[in-house]
Amino acid sequence: MDIRPAATLVLTRDTQDGLEVLLLQRTWKAVFMPGYFVFPGGAVDQQEASAREHIAGSEDAQISHTMSLDEGGADYMLAAVRECFEEAGILLAVDPQGQTVGGDHGVLRDREAVFRGDLTLADICRQHGLTIPLDRVAYLSHWTTPPGPPRRFDTRFFVTTAPMGQQASHDGVETIDHLWISPAQALDDHRSGRRLLGLPTLRTLRILSDFSTSDALMRYAHANPPESAPDKAWPAIKKGKPVMLEPGAPAYDEAAKLDPEGEGSVSAEIVPGEAVEVAAGVRRLTAPNPGVMTGPGTNTYIIGHDRFTVIDPGPDDPAHIKRILELTGGRIDRVLVTHTHRDHSPGTGSIKQETGCVLAGLPAPDGASQDSGFTPDEQPVHGELIGTDAGQLKVIHTPGHASNHLCFLLADQELLFTGDHIMQGSTVVINPPDGDMKAYLESLYDLLAEPARFLAPGHGFLMGQPEAVVDYLITHRLAREHKVAKALKEHAPVTLKDLTAKAYDDVPTAIHGVASRSALAHLLKLEAEGRAGQKSELWHATRET
Repeated sequence: MDIRPAATLVLTRDTQDGLEVLLLQRTWKAVFMPGYFVFPGGAVDQQEASAREHIAGSEDAQISHTMSLDEGGADYMLAAVRECFEEAGILLAVDPQGQTVGGDHGVLRDREAVFRGDLTLADICRQHGLTIPLDRVAYLSHWTTPPGPPRRFDTRFFVTTAPMGQQASHDGVETIDHLWISPAQALDDHRSGRRLLGLPTLRTLRILSDFSTSDALMRYAHANPPESAPDKAWPAIKKGKPVMLEPGAPAYDEAAKLDPEGEGSVSAEIVPGEAVEVAAGVRRLTAPNPGVMTGPGTNTYIIGHDRFTVIDPGPDDPAHIKRILELTGGRIDRVLVTHTHRDHSPGTGSIKQETGCVLAGLPAPDGASQDSGFTPDEQPVHGELIGTDAGQLKVIHTPGHASNHLCFLLADQELLFTGDHIMQGSTVVINPPDGDMKAYLESLYDLLAEPARFLAPGHGFLMGQPEAVVDYLITHRLAREHKVAKALKEHAPVTLKDLTAKAYDDVPTAIHGVASRSALAHLLKLEAEGRAGQKSELWHATRET
């Protein structure tokens, strides 16, 4: 799939209550991100370069250098300006007298012609004697759509202060609503499920929320252009042969971290029984229990140099336990358990019997999938620090997938062990009554505050860009919640089975039984928030959902 170049323009304005930004709501008929609130933007057109002769400020060479491009950086900026004019009706331009275009300028009547493609940005600049002041536009961030969506974009985000006098308006075709809103309020609306926001929008809003005025934001953005994002294939080894990993491939982040020089020395496959040093004093050993729910197998992490701490020994598999003991020489002080599902904790008994180590974790709740035999010697509490031979581990209680789930942050390495709270390649099962969607989402938000650079999941490779990973999971869950709430509003009173068929019409009917557990988790979250209720096995909406 081709990745199309795209550009987005963040418009800000100052109010007595602080900085506000303009958001547009995409039509529900859109193929990509229907109903989401976004900043004005779109694909870069081949005709953008024709407007270079009408720009003021830096030349393309300087702009491209700032954006880590060989050339064409100005075209991204020009595309952002054009798309903002088409989608929001606001044009950043200066007239021949050096005045910013106001709300009564005749060029604003050309919006429809530019939207239809009858006129280019260069055309309207030529006809009205306008220049585009790119020196008033700052490069803010860079985002490439990860694999999966029907369309992928390599998008550059820019920011500028909205020109005085012009009024924003949605186009009624690609966008169906617009609003000025503070970044903090937009983030709160997303968290509460009132507004759909995508990953790059969320990340951008977090940047904006640190500033109270447009001037302060623009000074920061001009002085701190973003670092270039990984966009080149990385060499690795798979089945003994060299391969090139594309950005977004499961092993990409791990290969780039462990082999920063790109020598192609890192394995692109997880092999049970083979230890991989993923950080200083941290080795990953994967159990031989691959499957639909476990991926390549359960990851056991061995922390230390001379004395060892083990996280999640996995199933009580004799070969796996033997390998753990070989790698540690039996010098295990403590075994930590992220949670007590049967693919994570049963191996604790054999290791304790062999080493006399301390077992730490939370007791198993009720449930057939739980390891009821796990008996901890210590029950860590949220925020507690546990010493290891490779640094301190911070305990983070993260209920949701399981009520007793814990994550552990190795602060010195900025490495977060996520157990099943965050898995690679799939979303986590939230299965009531122990699984709790509301608690899961709140725990994800809590992880955004932790200083982690890499995630070490219970299944899969290391993952970089933790904030993007967490934002994706939150956005995915809230988008599904929106479908559940919409189906509830349209079809209530409705059974769980019938609602699942409506809210999960994009997944095969063969797995609707599993999907119904997720649907129930969403309904219970809505019920806890006073937005849904149940009577005689029928669900109904209790207020605006």
